[in-house]
Amino acid sequence: MTEEYRQRMYNLLELYERPLSRAEPVICIDEKSLQLIGNSRAPLPMARHTPAKQDYEYTRNGTTNLFVAVEPRAGQRIVSVTERRGKVDFVAFIKELLIGAYAKARRVHLVLDNLNTHFKKCFDDVLGQRAATKLLRRVQFHYTPQHASWLNMAEIEIGILSRQCLDRRIASRQLLRSEVEVWQQARNALQRTIEWKFTRQDADTKLGRYYVSKLTC
Repeated sequence: MTEEYRQRMYNLLELYERPLSRAEPVICIDEKSLQLIGNSRAPLPMARHTPAKQDYEYTRNGTTNLFVAVEPRAGQRIVSVTERRGKVDFVAFIKELLIGAYAKARRVHLVLDNLNTHFKKCFDDVLGQRAATKLLRRVQFHYTPQHASWLNMAEIEIGILSRQCLDRRIASRQLLRSEVEVWQQARNALQRTIEWKFTRQDADTKLGRYYVSKLTC
């Protein structure tokens, strides 16, 4: 592991140890592509002592995207269903977060992976440099090391979303939005947090043998 890898990892682990702060929320963001799947034949409903049945054949109704933002210590998440996941869609999602749920925050810490749409240049391209600078004046970006997206807690939330809501056939984007909204509201009402236990000490103990010294970087 290079020095850059190690420093990015340390930065995120330090960030995750900070107490909950309304003034400086830590928000993890990721996206998930999803195939929209419909039934080729109407399924048979569940009856007494008989489970519901659906035909093994299905229809493909295109793909869609979900942006997921989760504030792990607050137990709050915001999910947006979009047709695509290009830079225009990503910028619109971040803008909605900053002028909506986090409009009153003094500084917003965004944890992201290294997808090419996640950098400031994309905001400049979509909004223009002046507007992008104004929008991001309260934002501090924190990027996972290359090939270490597991350090982004949004992946945990997406895994939960997939198991609890998406692990079935969903035929349309409209239905997906409705189902995701119900799931989101229920988890937010319960304030389901993410307890991150992997510390810098754990990293050094478990990964130290792979570290590359500064002299050899």
